[in-house]
Amino acid sequence: MSTATAQYSGNLRTESVHTASGTTIFTDAPVDNHGRGESFSPTDLVCAALGTCMMTIMGIVAERHQLDLTGVSFEVTKHMAAEPRRIIQIDVNFRLPAALSAKDRTLLENAARTCPVALSLNPEIRQEVQFAYGE
Repeated sequence: MSTATAQYSGNLRTESVHTASGTTIFTDAPVDNHGRGESFSPTDLVCAALGTCMMTIMGIVAERHQLDLTGVSFEVTKHMAAEPRRIIQIDVNFRLPAALSAKDRTLLENAARTCPVALSLNPEIRQEVQFAYGE
């Protein structure tokens, strides 16, 4: 069974459907590349995938160690090169609870940095990941 199906909708937009769940994701070309920027661009999804993969793997590790990560968040920033047009850097900034011990922080940070998306991206794409602890 396929992972997803997609269709070009015209006007630089696509509609992708996750086969197992039926969830739909739309993409739009960014304003700086002839689009309207009304949805995630494909490169935005790559960046969001990195952050959400890191967060998911941290969540798996947290459950294993009875840690509550409810409310943990991140902000992701994409940096593009012009020629050829490509992602050159992804910044991911996590906000986590201050109460986590030094040991738990190390455990979670290592889990994030070794998530499947992080390990799958081209090594030429710099991944700048920061972890801030506090309320």
